[in-house]
Amino acid sequence: MAAAEPAVLALPNSGRVGAGAPSGRVPVLFCFSVFARPLSVPHGAGYELLIQKFLSLYGDQIDMHRKFVVQLFAEEWGQYVDLPKSFAVSERFKVRLVPLQIQLTTLGNLTPSSTVFFCCDMQESFRPAIKYFGDIISVGQRLLQGARILGIPAIVTEQYPKGLGSTVQEIDLTGVKLVLPKTKFSMVLPEVEAALAEIPGVRSVVLFGVETHVCIQQTALELVGRGVEVHIVADATSSRSMMDRMFALERLARTGIIVTTSEAVLLQLVADKDHPKFKEIQNLIKASAPESGLLSKV
Repeated sequence: MAAAEPAVLALPNSGRVGAGAPSGRVPVLFCFSVFARPLSVPHGAGYELLIQKFLSLYGDQIDMHRKFVVQLFAEEWGQYVDLPKSFAVSERFKVRLVPLQIQLTTLGNLTPSSTVFFCCDMQESFRPAIKYFGDIISVGQRLLQGARILGIPAIVTEQYPKGLGSTVQEIDLTGVKLVLPKTKFSMVLPEVEAALAEIPGVRSVVLFGVETHVCIQQTALELVGRGVEVHIVADATSSRSMMDRMFALERLARTGIIVTTSEAVLLQLVADKDHPKFKEIQNLIKASAPESGLLSKV
């Protein structure tokens, strides 16, 4: 989902702060299609929290292949107006999610100029616990090599590296755009959002790492919520439990997220045997990715 760029907006004066809600919280009416559900949110909450609330309330009804705009009811105008990204909750109000008529016609079409690679938490401490970790390290390294060859920016995160260690030595981080520590499960950190904003025309993220049902899943859902198309690389993504991995990939695929393979991604990015980098990419994939136990657990 992505919101239209809003104009400067006078916020509504429609009730006392926190009226009818626990101290420090503000009542909000969330409207989508024929539905309207009241919730309370923390005073000072912003745009992103409202998006998360919409997803939690109406995720089953939202067509993730569409773009959306979030609108606020402004009493001074007597109608809905676009919600600014800088919005902060101060008084009770109602807000709605409106699907735009434009369909995402580029679904699944990866191009180097509009793609970023996300490598999630491939750290040393996870080695003993994650199923087929050696295989996904091998494929993750192949993907980052491909990104370097094709000039695609790569962003790497490390979950609490002070306690869990750094990215494994087998993965070469030369040339990556960012390596960030985090405690949040999702990779969508303020620094990551700022980095994406600096890259013109980003449409797609190729996502891989651990764990599928936690950091990968939460990253994918946040990116889709911002209107970014997500490609999860199944042969470079794993969990401690194959059941968790399997159901996470199934859930994500049902939301419109693309579950794919490393070779498919790399060949789609070059697209033509006459591409000037085709030979280098071909050398990367001459040996097929490991056909590990991940194969039958997708």
